[in-house]
Amino acid sequence: MYYNVNMRIYLDHCAFNRPFDEQKSINIQLETSAKLYIQNQIKLGKFDLVWSYMSDLENYNNPNIESKKSIQLWEFIAKYKCKSSDNVLVLGSKLKQKGIRTKDSLHVACAVESKCDYFITTDKGLLNKDVELIKILNPIDFIREMEESNED
Repeated sequence: MYYNVNMRIYLDHCAFNRPFDEQKSINIQLETSAKLYIQNQIKLGKFDLVWSYMSDLENYNNPNIESKKSIQLWEFIAKYKCKSSDNVLVLGSKLKQKGIRTKDSLHVACAVESKCDYFITTDKGLLNKDVELIKILNPIDFIREMEESNED
C-alpha cells in the first residue's frame, strides 16, 4: 500500500490510549487494531507524526504508568514537535468557541499549526465537531480513507 510519504498526522491522547482501554466492544477492538496499524506505518516512515506540548501535558497526567511509558516513546519517534505559541493559543480559543473542550481545542490547534493533514482521535465528541481547518477522523476511517485514495 502506498501513502503520501510526507503526510503529517496527529494522534491525540484518546487515540494513543485506545490499546490500553478495556477491549469489551468490537468497535474498541477495531479502533485499537487500526491505531496500532497507523503506528506501524509511522515507524515504517509512511506518515510523519506530530507530537505537541499538549501530548506531553496529557501524558504527564496519565495515571496508568504502563500506558504513560509506552506513549511517551512516541515523542522521540515523531518527526515534528509543536510548542505552545500565541498562534496555538489564539486558534485554540477560537476552536473552544465551537464547543470543543479546552484540551481538545489546543490539541487540534497544535495539529493545524503544525500543518497536519489529519487529526486522529477516538473521542466521539470531537469527531462530531465541524472543524474546517483539518480533517478529524477516527483510526478506522483514516485507514479507510487512505485505502480509498490509493485505489484511485
